[in-house]
Amino acid sequence: METPTSQPSAPATARRATERTVLMCRPDHFTVSYRINPWMDPRVPTDTSLAVQQWTTLYDTYVRLGFTVELIDPLEGLPDMVYSANGGFTLDGKAYGASFTYPQRQPEGPAYMDWFRDAGFEVVVPEEVNEGEGDFLLVGDVILAGTGFRSASDSHAEIARVFGREVVGLTLVDPSFYHLDTAIAVLDPEPVDGKHNIAYLESAFDEASLAVLRERFPDAVLVGEEDASILGLNSYSDGYNVVIAAKATGFERQLRERGYNPIGVDLSELLLAGGGVKCCTLELRR
Repeated sequence: METPTSQPSAPATARRATERTVLMCRPDHFTVSYRINPWMDPRVPTDTSLAVQQWTTLYDTYVRLGFTVELIDPLEGLPDMVYSANGGFTLDGKAYGASFTYPQRQPEGPAYMDWFRDAGFEVVVPEEVNEGEGDFLLVGDVILAGTGFRSASDSHAEIARVFGREVVGLTLVDPSFYHLDTAIAVLDPEPVDGKHNIAYLESAFDEASLAVLRERFPDAVLVGEEDASILGLNSYSDGYNVVIAAKATGFERQLRERGYNPIGVDLSELLLAGGGVKCCTLELRR
């Protein structure tokens, strides 16, 4: 795949990279010692040093793309804290905190909210169970909100009250795609010809949700099972450069045909706990 660049060579559609600010957390304590999703198996050995190495490649990729990357300190005993996307949802200078489903991850919620406060965000402590940007994706002025495995559907009404934006609920039905950001990729953080587009896996959603997605995003990239099965959709885009799983070659081809610049990163070690590029990336919107 291509290395990060700033301009497409021959785009199918004019794409423009936009400035991004993200929050990341080094996987210094990464391991798989419990099982809370189908990807995790404590019997399979993990290599913390390899996880750090792969994460550093993702970090360096963002820096080369000109992103502002901020860091939260990893805490011992919280091996999944590397998946910073789950730590909350930020918009308009507010941070809606996370309240995790499983007790193994629950201490991450207060840790991230403390970071948001120190960083100058107005922090909203959640009343409802939600796992941050894992299940909340901003597309234009609309928040796509996932439920079915982690975030409670009541959190959809709560986040709508917090930010005053339209919230569109989507129901996930495949436990391998337990967060919305494993089944949908936001390709256009800023509008292109007045529209935003996404990529998604059809089989991850119930029929009612599919009807909504097809109506709202008729030109969406429909990603195949093979690429989705390695969390290829768990990607992050600046509007031109799209950082994806290195082995998601079909998705890479689809993106290139649409005028995007796909950049492959190997996060295979972090995949052992069910996380990929987007899981390691929380957008900061001040």
